Amino acid sequence: TYDFEGQEKRTSESLNSIKSGYLLALMGIFLLLASQFRSYIQPVIIMMAIPFGLIGAILGHLVMGIDFTIISIFGIVALSGIVVNDSLILIDFINRAVREGVDINQAVVESGKARFRPVLLTSVTTVAGLFPLLLERSFQAQFLIPMAVSICFGLMAATVLTLLYVPALYLIIQDVINLFSRG
Repeated sequence: TYDFEGQEKRTSESLNSIKSGYLLALMGIFLLLASQFRSYIQPVIIMMAIPFGLIGAILGHLVMGIDFTIISIFGIVALSGIVVNDSLILIDFINRAVREGVDINQAVVESGKARFRPVLLTSVTTVAGLFPLLLERSFQAQFLIPMAVSICFGLMAATVLTLLYVPALYLIIQDVINLFSRG
């Protein structure tokens, strides 16, 4: 038998703790969204932005040539809460328009047009705020750079994909609901 000790054991314990905390945070986000939207499907649509952020974070580490560290994972945890906001803004706008009697297809298109600038600006300002940290070469900042890479690149990827994918997924799910309600 073998057992990890020292730094490896502490890292493993930290990762296990982050996993359980992350799962609790995701469940909390889902429950908050489900209670707000009174739906179990719309929170799933909103939370689909989280994997987009993960893709961007991984690509960012590859592009920057930075190793994936536990601090990178902290950045991904923070990123998960940030990217949910973009999807939330789009879905909320669509729901309001549909409640006001706007055709669902038109509501989706209008949400993309009306919320494009606010979604893009919030993401760009967050990335711009972290950009100096990406360029910092001082010894004191080196341990924070992986977190900034995770957040910046993850947010850029999630923003682009959210603006395209979330409205499309909303319409797809609505079509499936309509198909089953007729049949």
